[in-house]
Amino acid sequence: MTHTVVIADDDADIRQLVTIAVKKAGLTVAAVASDGAEALEAIRTHHPDLAILDIAMPEMSGVDVCRAVRADSSIGDVRIVLLSASVEEQAIEVGINAGADYFFMKPFSPRDLVAWLAVGKEAR
Repeated sequence: MTHTVVIADDDADIRQLVTIAVKKAGLTVAAVASDGAEALEAIRTHHPDLAILDIAMPEMSGVDVCRAVRADSSIGDVRIVLLSASVEEQAIEVGINAGADYFFMKPFSPRDLVAWLAVGKEAR
């Protein structure tokens, strides 16, 4: 079974790093977005298994996208990982309360992300 992922971050280097990690974990990149609105549209279009979203993006934050996904029964089952550069513990709580499945703090280890993705792809 092919597992698909939507990646969204306003930083091109982070998008590239996450894309490499997703592919190393044996997953398929369905779409890459540079802002939250684009990410939500990609999730609606591709209905991926997983969305990896930066919290701080233009148009809509990753938390806003997460809330919109959870509120839409047609895509509400998409697993969501949030990425954040915030050093505040409160950011994690806000993300989890919005419905995120997991949280990575930036800077994160690409190796840790690959390992999480490789194991997590079977959990649904």
